[in-house]
Amino acid sequence: MGSGEVSGTTATLVVIDGFTVTVASVGDSRCILDTQGRELQLLTVDHRLEENAEERERVTASGGEVGRLNLFGGQEVGPLRCWPGGLCLSRSIGDMDVGEFIVPIPHVKQVKLSNVGGRLIIASDGIWDALSNEAAAKACRGLPAELAAKLVVKQALKTSGLKDDTTCVVVDIIPSDHLTSPQLSPKKNQNKLKSLFRRRSHSSVGKLGGKSASFGSVEELFEEGSAMLEERLGRNLSLKAPPFRCAICQVDQEPFEGLMTDNGGGYCSSPYAPWGGPHLCLECRKKKDAMEGKRSSRSTACR
Repeated sequence: MGSGEVSGTTATLVVIDGFTVTVASVGDSRCILDTQGRELQLLTVDHRLEENAEERERVTASGGEVGRLNLFGGQEVGPLRCWPGGLCLSRSIGDMDVGEFIVPIPHVKQVKLSNVGGRLIIASDGIWDALSNEAAAKACRGLPAELAAKLVVKQALKTSGLKDDTTCVVVDIIPSDHLTSPQLSPKKNQNKLKSLFRRRSHSSVGKLGGKSASFGSVEELFEEGSAMLEERLGRNLSLKAPPFRCAICQVDQEPFEGLMTDNGGGYCSSPYAPWGGPHLCLECRKKKDAMEGKRSSRSTACR
């Protein structure tokens, strides 16, 4: 198998529907929300073993080992990694050569912005290794989104050089009354963007009167970070899919072809006991059990 088939990546996906923002992420790419220069909000979770105690516990409970790289003589160096494989992340897409403890299940968060809008800064780990959330946001305030993204990358390279992927995307969620009209010159349009994202003084906020309490506020609608598929899918999930389609990889299979199903369906794979959820193929079931720290059962009975 070629190296291109076993390598992996982090991922951050952002879906914007009006003022509702949904973010799904695995790994250590990051998305932050800057609302009119107020306190920043992190919309992702870093799945670095060095910093995420919950993920370390999950990996070790699943049978993996977490430790630093050992040099000759027993000296430990570098960040915490998952062994086998030596990946310093607990979640990613791909990485087929590092074992089943590294999972692709994303942390998902959904928020609703107030009608003043906001700015999203989405960037890979090379940016965040060089810049804090505050530094990245401050570096690009008052600039149009495209120019802001370039400036964040430039600042990261200036700080630490090119050591890792340094990709940045800036997205402005702008109220309709601030949208560009055909009559606006580029200079006037830039001034409008500056007015949106420059830091406001306390006096200017006070002029909003009764609306000041909701100014820049963000409502959290949903958050789910569990790596437990049973929790994410739900035991009573009703899938409108063919009866032998895996709920995870969406691959159709013939009956008895390594397929897991709920207790009422009467089918199960020989190494595993049945579970009370939707259909899972054998490979996805192995992943699920590894994530939850379960060991395979040799019982072939299906009740």
